[in-house]
Amino acid sequence: MAEKFTVGSVIDGKVTGIQPYGAFVALDEETQGLVHISEVTHGFVKDINEHLKVGQEVPVKVISVDEKSGKLGLSIRATQPEPEVKEEPKKKRPQAAAAAQTVENAAPQGFNTLREKLEEWVEQSNRQDLIKK
Repeated sequence: MAEKFTVGSVIDGKVTGIQPYGAFVALDEETQGLVHISEVTHGFVKDINEHLKVGQEVPVKVISVDEKSGKLGLSIRATQPEPEVKEEPKKKRPQAAAAAQTVENAAPQGFNTLREKLEEWVEQSNRQDLIKK
């Protein structure tokens, strides 16, 4: 098998079976390999049946050859160009000092700040009528 299929070679194959974990692809009359679900396409694949059908011809790249077991690891993803990653413009965040100053100067809206509640809790803890006997 090593003479026929070497790691890195790209071959056309035919999908012979589909399982939840991947697809079996026949490379010739005697040899087939497995395309793991993570090697089907770039990105996340939830259902392999949305990408492959039995009998479909696909180009595959040999990514591993196990001589002892005779198993081939194949990849369809490795035969496809990587999609371009669009970088979204980063949002500017205020500097920590400016943000802290803004919080201190802001008028309370709706909820009391922790500082105000802390003072209230300290007062309550010192009241004799609230201390349980």
